[in-house]
Amino acid sequence: MIEAAADEFDHHGYTGTSLARISKVAGLSIGAVTFHFPSKQSLADAVQEEGRTVTVAALSGLTTEPLPPLRLVIELTLELARLMEHEPSVRSAIRLGRERPGTDAWSGAWQPIVRNLLDRAYETGQLHTDALPADVAILVEHLTSGAEAYLRSRMGSDPVFESAVAQLRRVWRLALTGVLPEGPATLDAPGPPAAALTERTAR
Repeated sequence: MIEAAADEFDHHGYTGTSLARISKVAGLSIGAVTFHFPSKQSLADAVQEEGRTVTVAALSGLTTEPLPPLRLVIELTLELARLMEHEPSVRSAIRLGRERPGTDAWSGAWQPIVRNLLDRAYETGQLHTDALPADVAILVEHLTSGAEAYLRSRMGSDPVFESAVAQLRRVWRLALTGVLPEGPATLDAPGPPAAALTERTAR
Protein backbone atom coordinates (compact mmCIF):
# COMPACT_ATOMS: atom_id res chain seq x y z
CA MET A 1 0.00 0.00 0.00
CA ILE A 2 2.78 2.42 0.94
CA GLU A 3 4.71 1.37 -2.15
CA ALA A 4 1.75 2.15 -4.39
CA ALA A 5 1.18 5.45 -2.60
CA ALA A 6 4.84 6.41 -2.93
CA ASP A 7 4.72 5.80 -6.67
CA GLU A 8 1.56 7.87 -7.07
CA PHE A 9 2.80 10.77 -4.94
CA ASP A 10 6.09 10.69 -6.80
CA HIS A 11 4.44 11.00 -10.21
CA HIS A 12 1.40 13.15 -9.43
CA GLY A 13 2.24 15.07 -6.27
CA TYR A 14 0.09 15.48 -3.18
CA THR A 15 -2.75 17.41 -4.82
CA GLY A 16 -2.87 15.19 -7.90
CA THR A 17 -3.11 11.94 -5.92
CA SER A 18 -6.29 10.45 -4.45
CA LEU A 19 -6.97 7.56 -2.11
CA ALA A 20 -9.21 6.07 -4.81
CA ARG A 21 -6.31 6.05 -7.28
CA ILE A 22 -3.92 4.56 -4.71
CA SER A 23 -6.38 1.80 -3.84
CA LYS A 24 -6.74 0.95 -7.54
CA VAL A 25 -2.97 0.80 -8.09
CA ALA A 26 -2.50 -1.26 -4.92
CA GLY A 27 -5.28 -3.66 -5.94
CA LEU A 28 -7.21 -3.01 -2.72
CA SER A 29 -10.65 -1.69 -1.91
CA ILE A 30 -10.93 1.89 -0.74
CA GLY A 31 -12.22 0.48 2.55
CA ALA A 32 -9.05 -1.57 3.02
CA VAL A 33 -6.93 1.51 2.43
CA THR A 34 -8.89 3.75 4.81
CA PHE A 35 -8.86 1.02 7.46
CA HIS A 36 -5.10 1.54 7.80
CA PHE A 37 -4.92 5.16 6.65
CA PRO A 38 -8.13 7.11 7.23
CA SER A 39 -6.99 10.08 5.15
CA LYS A 40 -4.64 10.99 2.32
CA GLN A 41 -2.72 13.10 4.84
CA SER A 42 -1.99 10.10 7.09
CA LEU A 43 -0.87 8.02 4.11
CA ALA A 44 1.38 10.82 2.89
CA ASP A 45 2.88 11.01 6.39
CA ALA A 46 3.66 7.28 6.22
CA VAL A 47 5.25 7.63 2.78
CA GLN A 48 7.46 10.50 3.92
CA GLU A 49 8.53 8.52 6.96
CA GLU A 50 9.33 5.52 4.76
CA GLY A 51 11.51 7.67 2.51
CA ARG A 52 13.40 9.06 5.48
CA THR A 53 13.83 5.58 7.00
CA VAL A 54 15.22 4.19 3.73
CA THR A 55 17.62 7.13 3.55
CA VAL A 56 18.91 6.81 7.10
CA ALA A 57 19.35 3.04 6.71
CA ALA A 58 21.38 3.50 3.51
CA LEU A 59 23.61 6.16 5.05
CA SER A 60 24.22 4.43 8.38
CA GLY A 61 26.68 1.99 6.84
CA LEU A 62 28.57 4.74 5.02
CA THR A 63 29.32 6.77 8.12
CA THR A 64 31.17 3.85 9.68
CA GLU A 65 33.59 3.57 6.76
CA PRO A 66 37.23 4.43 7.66
CA LEU A 67 37.39 7.37 5.25
CA PRO A 68 38.34 11.03 5.74
CA PRO A 69 35.31 13.19 6.62
CA LEU A 70 35.24 15.12 3.33
CA ARG A 71 35.41 11.90 1.33
CA LEU A 72 32.50 10.59 3.40
CA VAL A 73 30.47 13.69 2.54
CA ILE A 74 31.06 13.08 -1.15
CA GLU A 75 30.20 9.39 -0.88
CA LEU A 76 27.10 10.30 1.10
CA THR A 77 25.83 12.67 -1.60
CA LEU A 78 26.47 10.03 -4.25
CA GLU A 79 24.42 7.58 -2.22
CA LEU A 80 21.63 10.17 -1.94
CA ALA A 81 21.65 10.47 -5.73
CA ARG A 82 21.49 6.69 -6.06
CA LEU A 83 18.52 6.58 -3.69
CA MET A 84 16.73 9.29 -5.65
CA GLU A 85 17.33 7.35 -8.83
CA HIS A 86 16.13 3.97 -7.59
CA GLU A 87 13.80 4.48 -4.61
CA PRO A 88 10.29 5.88 -5.32
CA SER A 89 9.72 6.38 -1.58
CA VAL A 90 12.72 8.71 -1.45
CA ARG A 91 11.62 10.74 -4.47
CA SER A 92 8.12 10.86 -3.04
CA ALA A 93 9.41 12.02 0.36
CA ILE A 94 11.32 14.84 -1.33
CA ARG A 95 8.31 15.97 -3.34
CA LEU A 96 5.85 15.70 -0.46
CA GLY A 97 8.21 17.66 1.77
CA ARG A 98 8.08 20.50 -0.75
CA GLU A 99 4.34 20.34 -1.37
CA ARG A 100 3.24 19.93 2.25
CA PRO A 101 4.55 22.90 4.28
CA GLY A 102 4.98 22.13 7.94
CA THR A 103 5.96 18.49 7.41
CA ASP A 104 9.46 17.11 7.91
CA ALA A 105 11.69 17.77 4.92
CA TRP A 106 13.58 14.79 3.53
CA SER A 107 16.86 16.67 3.86
CA GLY A 108 16.41 16.67 7.63
CA ALA A 109 17.27 12.95 7.53
CA TRP A 110 20.82 13.61 6.31
CA GLN A 111 21.73 17.28 6.85
CA PRO A 112 22.89 16.79 10.48
CA ILE A 113 25.20 13.96 9.34
CA VAL A 114 26.69 16.13 6.58
CA ARG A 115 27.20 19.10 8.88
CA ASN A 116 28.96 16.95 11.49
CA LEU A 117 31.29 15.50 8.86
CA LEU A 118 32.03 18.96 7.43
CA ASP A 119 32.85 20.30 10.89
CA ARG A 120 35.33 17.45 11.30
CA ALA A 121 36.74 18.06 7.83
CA TYR A 122 37.30 21.73 8.64
CA GLU A 123 38.91 20.98 12.00
CA THR A 124 41.34 18.52 10.39
CA GLY A 125 42.34 20.89 7.59
CA GLN A 126 40.56 19.11 4.75
CA LEU A 127 38.70 22.28 3.78
CA HIS A 128 40.13 25.62 2.67
CA THR A 129 40.09 28.12 5.53
CA ASP A 130 37.52 30.19 3.61
CA ALA A 131 35.32 27.14 2.92
CA LEU A 132 33.22 27.28 6.08
CA PRO A 133 31.25 24.12 6.92
CA ALA A 134 27.94 25.99 6.79
CA ASP A 135 28.69 27.21 3.26
CA VAL A 136 29.82 23.79 2.06
CA ALA A 137 26.61 22.34 3.54
CA ILE A 138 24.68 24.75 1.31
CA LEU A 139 26.71 23.48 -1.65
CA VAL A 140 25.73 19.90 -0.78
CA GLU A 141 22.08 20.97 -0.57
CA HIS A 142 22.28 22.53 -4.03
CA LEU A 143 24.02 19.48 -5.48
CA THR A 144 21.37 17.09 -4.21
CA SER A 145 18.56 19.38 -5.36
CA GLY A 146 20.21 19.58 -8.77
CA ALA A 147 20.46 15.80 -8.95
CA GLU A 148 16.74 15.48 -8.23
CA ALA A 149 15.85 18.14 -10.81
CA TYR A 150 18.00 16.32 -13.38
CA LEU A 151 16.27 13.02 -12.65
CA ARG A 152 12.78 14.49 -12.87
CA SER A 153 13.60 16.14 -16.19
CA ARG A 154 14.78 12.82 -17.67
CA MET A 155 12.53 10.17 -16.13
CA GLY A 156 9.68 9.05 -18.36
CA SER A 157 11.45 10.18 -21.51
CA ASP A 158 14.51 8.65 -23.14
CA PRO A 159 15.41 5.56 -21.08
CA VAL A 160 19.07 6.02 -21.94
CA PHE A 161 20.51 8.96 -20.03
CA GLU A 162 23.47 9.59 -17.81
CA SER A 163 23.14 8.30 -14.28
CA ALA A 164 22.58 11.01 -11.68
CA VAL A 165 25.37 9.41 -9.66
CA ALA A 166 27.85 9.63 -12.54
CA GLN A 167 26.89 13.23 -13.23
CA LEU A 168 27.17 14.20 -9.58
CA ARG A 169 30.59 12.55 -9.37
CA ARG A 170 31.79 14.79 -12.23
CA VAL A 171 30.32 17.90 -10.61
CA TRP A 172 32.06 17.08 -7.32
CA ARG A 173 35.36 16.72 -9.18
CA LEU A 174 34.79 20.17 -10.66
CA ALA A 175 33.88 21.64 -7.27
CA LEU A 176 37.03 20.21 -5.68
CA THR A 177 39.40 21.36 -8.41
CA GLY A 178 37.73 24.71 -9.08
CA VAL A 179 37.08 26.50 -12.35
CA LEU A 180 39.74 29.22 -12.23
CA PRO A 181 43.34 28.75 -13.42
CA GLU A 182 45.91 28.59 -10.65
CA GLY A 183 47.52 31.81 -9.47
CA PRO A 184 45.95 34.85 -7.80
CA ALA A 185 46.51 37.14 -10.82
CA THR A 186 44.01 35.18 -12.88
CA LEU A 187 41.16 36.08 -10.53
CA ASP A 188 40.99 39.60 -11.97
CA ALA A 189 41.56 38.93 -15.67
CA PRO A 190 39.90 38.44 -17.97
CA GLY A 191 36.55 39.86 -16.91
CA PRO A 192 35.51 41.78 -13.80
CA PRO A 193 37.30 41.29 -10.47
CA ALA A 194 36.15 38.46 -8.23
CA ALA A 195 34.87 41.01 -5.70
CA ALA A 196 32.67 42.56 -8.38
CA LEU A 197 31.27 39.14 -9.26
CA THR A 198 30.45 38.49 -5.62
CA GLU A 199 28.76 41.88 -5.28
CA ARG A 200 26.73 41.31 -8.45
CA THR A 201 25.63 37.87 -7.23
CA ALA A 202 24.54 39.34 -3.90
CA ARG A 203 22.15 41.64 -5.72
